[in-house]
Amino acid sequence: MNSAQILMTYDAILAITSKMLAAAQNNKWDQLILLEQECRKLTEMLIKHDPEPILDKELLQKKVKIINQILADDAQIRAITEPWMIKLQNMLNTNGHTRSLQQAYQPINNM
Repeated sequence: MNSAQILMTYDAILAITSKMLAAAQNNKWDQLILLEQECRKLTEMLIKHDPEPILDKELLQKKVKIINQILADDAQIRAITEPWMIKLQNMLNTNGHTRSLQQAYQPINNM
């Protein structure tokens, strides 16, 4: 990948993380998952084409700015999704404990 392609890929990741943030804010979990998969593909492309070409000072500053925006979006997405994930985990744990108790105290059928 050349310098222009690298920056275009980072810009595409930023666009997707912005959409991911909007999806999380609007409780559109299916859309969030699809967008995360797109983001992962682009990230893998960057990793696959390592090492990146050396960027001049201006392009490097643009790259850093984009990465900081991506990280800011990611932090907001986590702030929205982590409480939801904890709640979901607690619900699953509660259901598991309920099943265990039901099995433990279930009458034994004598044949």
